[in-house]
Amino acid sequence: MHASKRHRHGLLATGLASLLLAAASAGPAAATGPQGTGTLQQQVDAVHDTGAVGVFAEVTSPGSRDSARAGTARAGTGRPMPWNGRFRIGSATKPFTATVVLQLVGEGRLSLEDTVEEWLPGVVRGNGNDGRLITVRQLLQHTSHIPEVLPEVPALNGADGYRAERFRAYTPEELVATAMRTPRVPGAGWSYSNTNYMLAAMIVQKVTHRSWAHEVRSRIIRPLGLGGTVVPGTFPLVPGPHAQAYTAFGTGAGTGTDVTVLDPSMAVGSGSLISTAHDLNRFYAALLGGRLLRPAQLDEMRTTVPTPDADVRYGLGLGEIASTCGGSYFGHPGNLLGYRTWGGATQDGSRTAVVYVNSDGGRETQGAMTALVDQELCRFRP
Repeated sequence: MHASKRHRHGLLATGLASLLLAAASAGPAAATGPQGTGTLQQQVDAVHDTGAVGVFAEVTSPGSRDSARAGTARAGTGRPMPWNGRFRIGSATKPFTATVVLQLVGEGRLSLEDTVEEWLPGVVRGNGNDGRLITVRQLLQHTSHIPEVLPEVPALNGADGYRAERFRAYTPEELVATAMRTPRVPGAGWSYSNTNYMLAAMIVQKVTHRSWAHEVRSRIIRPLGLGGTVVPGTFPLVPGPHAQAYTAFGTGAGTGTDVTVLDPSMAVGSGSLISTAHDLNRFYAALLGGRLLRPAQLDEMRTTVPTPDADVRYGLGLGEIASTCGGSYFGHPGNLLGYRTWGGATQDGSRTAVVYVNSDGGRETQGAMTALVDQELCRFRP
C-alpha cells in the first residue's frame, strides 16, 4: 500500500528543519587509512544500534582523517560497509547546485534578484504559481512557495511504484510542469521544495547553454578532484564499491525493499548526485574555505533566514545549525530511497564530518547521525 500523500510529502520533501534539529547533546593524530577505534567508532556503533543496516562516517581536519564503519553493506550477510564507498547523496546535492548558480552570479552572468520568468518564460505559471514574482534567490533559499513535485513520482512512494517505474526517466521540464498542477500555498517565509532546485538547474542550462551536469563536473568535481563523485543522469546503477540501499517506504516494516537500482533523473539539481563521504568532506572544506566562491557570493550563501525551528536557519543551499558547544556550523542532510546522509563543516571549513546509512533505520537514527556530526565538529573547538 502506498503511503498517504501527506506522509509522502514529509518523507520526500524532508521536513528539513526537523532533520537539521534532530541532533542530541553531545587533537587527532594524522591518519593515512581507516581507523577502527576511538570515539568516532563508538558514535558509528551508536548509529548502527538505532536500526541502520550499515553505517560509515569520516571526519577530516588539516592533516587528519578518521573514519569508521559498522553493520553490513548487504542485509542478511556479513559483508562489511565499504571504506569510502559511493552512495546517493540526495539533497546534499543542493549545495553543489547553489554553488554553480552563485559562481554564475560572481561572473556577472546572472543576478540573485533576476526573476524565474526572465530566464524561463512561461514555465512557472498556473494555480497561483507565477515566475514573474519569484527570484533566483528565493529558489535557492526555499522561500518561493513553489509546490513540491516528488510526491508525484511513483518510484519514490511505494514498493509497487518503485518496481514498476525505477527505470523511468524524467526531464526537469516535465517535473516542473507536474508541480504547476498543484496550487501554490500562499504565504511568506521558508518552505522546502525540491522543485526550487530543479528550476535552478534549468536556469543554469539557460545561462550557460550547457547542462547542469556539465557545469557541476567542470566547475566543482574536476577542479577539486572529486574522483568518487558522479553525475549519473539517467544511469540507474551506483558504480564502484557501494552498499545496497533499503527502504520500507515509511511503513516501518523492517528493512524493506532493496532500492539500490534507480534512475535518479527525477532529482536533477535537487538530489541526484552520487558521491563518497571523503568527497563530500573535501567539497564542504573547499566551499566554506573560500575556494569555490568569491567572498561576496560566499557571504550570500551564508546569509540565512529563519526556518520553523528557532535553532536552524537556511541560506542559499546550506543550513546553519546551532552547535551544542556554542556557535553554529553549516551543512545539509540528504535522503534518497534508503541512502541517508548528514554532513557539515565548521564556519571556516577547517573541520568536516559526514555520516551515511544504507537504510531507513529506526526512530532514533537521524538523531544519532546529527549528534555524531555535532560532536565531531565540536571536538577540537578552542
